Amino acid sequence: MNKLIVAEKPSVAIRIAMALGESRPRAENINGIRYFVVTRGTDQIFIVAAAGHLFTLTQLGPNKTPVFDIEWTPSYKVSSGAYFTKKYLDAIEIVGRQCSFFINACDYDIEGTVIGTNIIKQVMNKNVNSELQSANVKRMRFSTTTNADLIESYSSLNEFDNLNFDAGETRHKLDWMWGINMSRALMAAISAKGIRKTLSVGRVQGPTLSILAKREIEIKGFVPKPYWKIVITAKGVNFEANNKEIFEREAADRLFDKAKASQIKVKSVEKEERGARPFPPFDLTSLQLEASRVFHIDPSRTLAVAQTLYERSYISYPRTSSQKLPPTLNLPRVLTDLAKQPKYSESATKLINEKRFRPAEGAKTDEAHPAIYPTGEDPKKMGDEEEKVYDLITRRFLACFGDYSKSELRKVAIDVGGDEYRASGESTSFKGWIDIYKYFTPKDNPLPDFAVGEQIFPEKIDMKSLKTLPPKRFSKASLISLLESKDLGTKATRAEIIDTLFRRDYIKGSSIEVTEFGLSIYNALSKYCPDILDEEMTKKLESDMEKIQKGQEKKSVVIGEGKEIITKLIGEFRGKEAQIGDELLKGLKESENSSLIGPCKVDGGNLILRRSKMGKNFIGCSNYPKCTNTYSVPQNAKIVATGKMCELCHTPKIKVFRKGKRPFEMDLDPNCESKKDWAKPGEQKPEAKKASEIKSAAAQVREEIKSVAIATAEAKPVTASKDIKSKKKAAPKKRPPKKEKAGRNGSK
Repeated sequence: MNKLIVAEKPSVAIRIAMALGESRPRAENINGIRYFVVTRGTDQIFIVAAAGHLFTLTQLGPNKTPVFDIEWTPSYKVSSGAYFTKKYLDAIEIVGRQCSFFINACDYDIEGTVIGTNIIKQVMNKNVNSELQSANVKRMRFSTTTNADLIESYSSLNEFDNLNFDAGETRHKLDWMWGINMSRALMAAISAKGIRKTLSVGRVQGPTLSILAKREIEIKGFVPKPYWKIVITAKGVNFEANNKEIFEREAADRLFDKAKASQIKVKSVEKEERGARPFPPFDLTSLQLEASRVFHIDPSRTLAVAQTLYERSYISYPRTSSQKLPPTLNLPRVLTDLAKQPKYSESATKLINEKRFRPAEGAKTDEAHPAIYPTGEDPKKMGDEEEKVYDLITRRFLACFGDYSKSELRKVAIDVGGDEYRASGESTSFKGWIDIYKYFTPKDNPLPDFAVGEQIFPEKIDMKSLKTLPPKRFSKASLISLLESKDLGTKATRAEIIDTLFRRDYIKGSSIEVTEFGLSIYNALSKYCPDILDEEMTKKLESDMEKIQKGQEKKSVVIGEGKEIITKLIGEFRGKEAQIGDELLKGLKESENSSLIGPCKVDGGNLILRRSKMGKNFIGCSNYPKCTNTYSVPQNAKIVATGKMCELCHTPKIKVFRKGKRPFEMDLDPNCESKKDWAKPGEQKPEAKKASEIKSAAAQVREEIKSVAIATAEAKPVTASKDIKSKKKAAPKKRPPKKEKAGRNGSK
């Protein structure tokens, strides 16, 4: 029997072919798209790869509001940016027509099910929008791409996961309908004021913006309040009054005078031995948080790196909510394999010798996948970020088998004229798992010995004058964690949703700040159409989609409810379109004024701080597209106008603030004479250093591509078999004209 296996990416297709073939896989290609042919028993298996989603949703018929008439369409027909996917789809269709049995081997989650199922529908029925007859359709379910797991997955194929597909299709359709209708309504409101600007507000994007805007308003409206603390220092230890913060100066003065005049004695000494359980293994969110904390890696980048490690068989599937490591994973085998890697040999060997095979686990679960763990495969030629993320995952995995750490907590109370002051300290007596997980530093501030009744002679008595602080801004990682706690979005989409807010210029900065324009979007919607920002409505739809996945609800019912909500919201929006447009226009002008840097020397317009589609900050002229004058600026930094001009190049000067570094001023012209001596002795000049970084990044990309193709290189390619070769399609000579329009696709 001829069988077709659909993998989500070429690198996974290679792994499957190498695992399942009884002999070396035969590598063939159609129009440059490689696929593999292997024999297993009496079956001939064709392994093809998608390139992510080969189909996307698009509307049918003329534009109208609201839009509900939609269907799946090949992605290359909708967006010129997806035109490369045409070759993949053509090749899969040609190969698939030789087969009578179909296996979806895309990632075992909702998105992977949608990707693979749509492809199989197209191959089997020549219509992606048809119903799938699942008798000859099965599902491979695996959490790692190691040979053993892939063989086991193929040997015990699951039934077609139609409930996952229904839930995934429902999510796609609701997100598309919500995003396209609300975004077009927003753009219509500002277009009526003579402004053309791409805007979006999605089902999860709206509540996320609301969370950030409320925090921003709280910060902007915060008024610091003075308070005082009395601190008594003895034996190098700071003791503070139980009430700690005193908001009346007279009360603080009285307490301070009393402390200076009083005899001080030790009132009590408490000691407590404490054990600390190992951290659980990573789920995706905790991995993103930790990689951000330890390495300052962006959460989106962490997911991309983890996905690469998974595809290379070094770690398990990263898009998981689980903190569980079930015994079925053969954990002793994983530890044994890690013991062969020099970097982890000592820790793994110690765990094996002590027969420590039961991990500390967390509360979070995921029905589809376990927690993220290293497979035991010895990694080869990893990039810098890959090494960091792999080491983080591996040490966290090893540490969860370790001993509890032990520490002594000591609390000392002193009596100061009848008032009690306290201090506490902790010292680690046994590190246990902390010795393995080097990315955690325990508290280590031991107190010296104190005896009850001992008289204290303070070195210093101080009254500190302080002010209350505003709420902290969110980082991208902490916002992802909050969204998870609120059940907004999914583990795989939260980082993407935040990135969209950045691209739309609604938010900015690594310490997230809502722009004036972002606040205008929030203000307009909260005043005139608050349900668009409602968390509860979004959570209700999320819950309904989970019910579909469990067979407790029908997708037609959930989509119907979604249409009713959208129709109601669009009606409310239309009634307030003029007011919403006024609010947006006001915010846009305020945003431009707040980003004003200085005059453009090309045409006299205003230079404004902007953000590119790729998420990079730059300075451009307000008269674009008539004037295309732009300047690069340092990234991951706060840029502030100084109001000064450079005497040499006559461009505005800006001040650059970067976390942990001293701020500095610079003009905008990269070739200005003022920059010729910027490099320190023995260092590369800025332009040479930039070129070196680009060259290094390019080399790393080439190395990653090479590593993905290792297995392919080992396979001996031959010409396509005759029955397939005769059906090859000629590659198109030219890319068709761009068809996509602003707001074509929905936003989450």
